[in-house]
Amino acid sequence: MKVTVIDYGLSNLFSVQRAFTHLGAEVEVVNQPQQVQEASALVLPGVGAFQDGMDGLAKLGLIQPIRDKAAAGTPLLGICLGMQMLFDESEEFGLHQGLGLIPGRVVRIPSVDTDNAPQRVPHIGWDPLLPAQGRTDFGGSALAGLHPGEECYFIHSYEAKPTRETDRLADTLYGGRRVCAAAACGSVLGVQFHPEKSGPVGLEILRGWLAQCEGRA
Repeated sequence: MKVTVIDYGLSNLFSVQRAFTHLGAEVEVVNQPQQVQEASALVLPGVGAFQDGMDGLAKLGLIQPIRDKAAAGTPLLGICLGMQMLFDESEEFGLHQGLGLIPGRVVRIPSVDTDNAPQRVPHIGWDPLLPAQGRTDFGGSALAGLHPGEECYFIHSYEAKPTRETDRLADTLYGGRRVCAAAACGSVLGVQFHPEKSGPVGLEILRGWLAQCEGRA
């Protein structure tokens, strides 16, 4: 299967490419609107600030092609910053518009835990994945191959919060709170954790996403 990774200047492309290649996918890295429009499965990775990411997409003319592909039902996976840009807006360094593909807002993780004790922000480290919406497992999603409680590696200071609980796929626990770790809306999936650094668990999630992509073909 062919996976198209979007390069807008703020992503660890080698890491993402290596993970998908390991799973047997053909990977193409692109930065042109026409290349995005021709893709059968898209990946939007990223590290850094929200507005810098959106500016990078805008300068390359990629915002509308990405929106059009999502509207057409093309599978789209957002990773880390890529997940956050799938949402309507972010409050990071001001209020900035996102791609608007998953209703919701990106907000800063609180600097204190539920006991009002200081907690480390950014959130860096291994934490469990827990089914959201009161579910007991991840069945029917790209995370279906995982058992609740398996841990992934996180690096982020801001949380993407879906407006609709039905879009919330998985949470993690941080400072006594549930923090959104994955969200899905139609053909669009966002994951906040780092798939490759999460080892076998992260690769299993990418494998599950690839299987869903093939099922849509």
